[in-house]
Amino acid sequence: MSVVIIDYGSGNLRSAEKSFERAAREAGLGLDVLVSNKPEDVAAADHVVLPGVGAFGDCAQGLRSLDGMLEALNEAVHQKGKPFMGICVGMQLMAERGLEHGNHEGLGWIKGDVVAIEPTDASLKIPHMGWNELSFDEGAHPVLDGVGDADVYFVHSYQFKTVDPAHQLATVKYGGDVTAMVGRDNMVGTQFHPEKSQAIGLKVITNFLKWKP
Repeated sequence: MSVVIIDYGSGNLRSAEKSFERAAREAGLGLDVLVSNKPEDVAAADHVVLPGVGAFGDCAQGLRSLDGMLEALNEAVHQKGKPFMGICVGMQLMAERGLEHGNHEGLGWIKGDVVAIEPTDASLKIPHMGWNELSFDEGAHPVLDGVGDADVYFVHSYQFKTVDPAHQLATVKYGGDVTAMVGRDNMVGTQFHPEKSQAIGLKVITNFLKWKP
């Protein structure tokens, strides 16, 4: 059993790798965690994780530059229904479009666009950076089980606006509601960084690794 964290040149993946290894170990799940840029590893994985740091367009281009990766992702996630988690820009890439520095095509897995955060309070700075409290309905998603009213760590200037409100699983307050988590079917995405969110982040990762959609 394996978890593959996709390496497509977007940021330092060591903290994500360590957090997934720790969550798997402490939960006694017997999962191997592999950081890879190889489509065949994604195709063989039991869980797939797409991280991402930086601009939407750069990340989309980096992912598409890996020969065969999009095909492997679509096969694993859509055809075989394997659990998928997108983190930060990895979550944003699940959208149809990203509107950061132009108009960039996303994976189109969840209908909606990634747009600039525009707080109603002019004193709030962009990027939205630091700890903020999640807001979600009880039972919103298995990956949120036992999380409660918890603070998690963010650093972003854009947010995912889903077409269907049911695909927005959690929000935070930052001059209005800002999307913190999206999902549908066997896919979830967190705008926050679970690998930087201490005990609550590990809980989210553990829930994902145990999730059987």
